[in-house]
Amino acid sequence: MNQSKNREMVLRLCVAAMMTALVCAGNFARIVMPLSVGGVTAFTLGNIMCTLSGLLLGPWWGFAAAGLGSLLYDLTQGYYAHEAFITFFVKGVYGLVSGLVLYYVFVRLLKKERDNYLAMLISALCAALAFLAVYSVKVYFYNGMLIEGFTTPVQCLALIVGKLPATLFNGALAVAFAPVLGVAIHKALKEAHLERALA
Repeated sequence: MNQSKNREMVLRLCVAAMMTALVCAGNFARIVMPLSVGGVTAFTLGNIMCTLSGLLLGPWWGFAAAGLGSLLYDLTQGYYAHEAFITFFVKGVYGLVSGLVLYYVFVRLLKKERDNYLAMLISALCAALAFLAVYSVKVYFYNGMLIEGFTTPVQCLALIVGKLPATLFNGALAVAFAPVLGVAIHKALKEAHLERALA
């Protein structure tokens, strides 16, 4: 029994490490958009992998993989390194919320299969909306008030609006692609009898 549990834990750690690496790599696939205030805004594939982490690993491991992968990316970039630990929590929201909604609402409460596409789609949408809210708070207080030194709410809100197109686009990418990848990976792992590596 203990040997079986140890094997499951090793498999889950391997998948979590793989997702951490994919989150980090996904952040390198980006198109940076120049903004006059508030730093850098980018279109990136990292949010897809952050969402997928929660869909595959559940909320806690998904949070860790999404947050760590994003933190590692920030640490490799001079511009982002100073906010790497903030990024850990902000990007971790993708993995946390997608995992919470999928596993606690759909799988446990509604008794849906883990590879149900509609359940994954709704989970990814909830994660994108939660990220939008958390990221907007971060931009308002950290980027606006602390980094830029803005003193009025209008200035901070304008900064959020400036970053909104990229945030919405990245969220839409995550909602569109993470469930498709999640279903495919779930089915592949099930066929290989490795589904115990997942949440």
